[in-house]
Amino acid sequence: MATCKVCFRHCEIPEGKHGICGARICREGKVVPENYGRITSLALDPIEKKPLHRFFPGSKIISVGSYGCNLRCPFCQNNEISWGDEVSLFQRGEDIRRMEPEDLLSVALAYRDQGNIGLAFTYNEPLVGYEFIRDTAKLIHDAGMKNVLVSNGTASLEVLSEILPFIDAMNIDLKSFSEETYHSTLGGDLPMVKEFISEAVKTSHVELTTLIVPGLNDSKEEMREIASWIAERKDKEGNTIGETIPLHVSRFFPRFHMQDREATEVKTVYELADTAREKLRFVYTGNC
Repeated sequence: MATCKVCFRHCEIPEGKHGICGARICREGKVVPENYGRITSLALDPIEKKPLHRFFPGSKIISVGSYGCNLRCPFCQNNEISWGDEVSLFQRGEDIRRMEPEDLLSVALAYRDQGNIGLAFTYNEPLVGYEFIRDTAKLIHDAGMKNVLVSNGTASLEVLSEILPFIDAMNIDLKSFSEETYHSTLGGDLPMVKEFISEAVKTSHVELTTLIVPGLNDSKEEMREIASWIAERKDKEGNTIGETIPLHVSRFFPRFHMQDREATEVKTVYELADTAREKLRFVYTGNC
């Protein structure tokens, strides 16, 4: 039995078993990332798909993903590799590609002439296997290329400190501003996400994303809370920089376990983006 300290859950994991994320396992009394070097997804993407709109716009980046996630969002778009039934296949090493950090560096370098600027850790929740992110990102950093992290922000500051020296940009989900929504619907912890974001913006380029789900987080009141909180973020010198942090307001489509409602009306997304602009300078709409 060992305790995992990656996120707020502090899973007590018996020998040979997995934590909630499905990616971390107890071996010989220690919690280790079983998904280290196990790759489920690899693609060359426009940087805007991360989404990042104010970090090397017009460039491309190699996107890489593994499996596992410490949230339980019922509308997950990547459930096959995050927390769907298929994850058990990857745990057994089936239908998966094994790559070392050096292999990914070689891929990143090979696509440089096609506009690739580095690596984006994405698709599943990267930080449930932060050790692989740390090791790979260091090689990419040393090669003079860029590292991007796409995350739900549900990780401890200790984990963040391990990767932050090598991460150039992040897109972090701020899924709601309700602790109840995070706890009951997403299986998450809003205070941990807020703390993660507040620390990340001090040294990295950060853009945030809020997916607007009808009946869940689609009120102007909640968007005002989100935007006001973002606007108050400070850099490491204590200067307020929040109004310049980009926010992506994104449209929901029914999928996975949440098909009980229609897609978000485009009008609603635009209206909430305008609401966010009351406090923030850079607000973008997505999936519209």
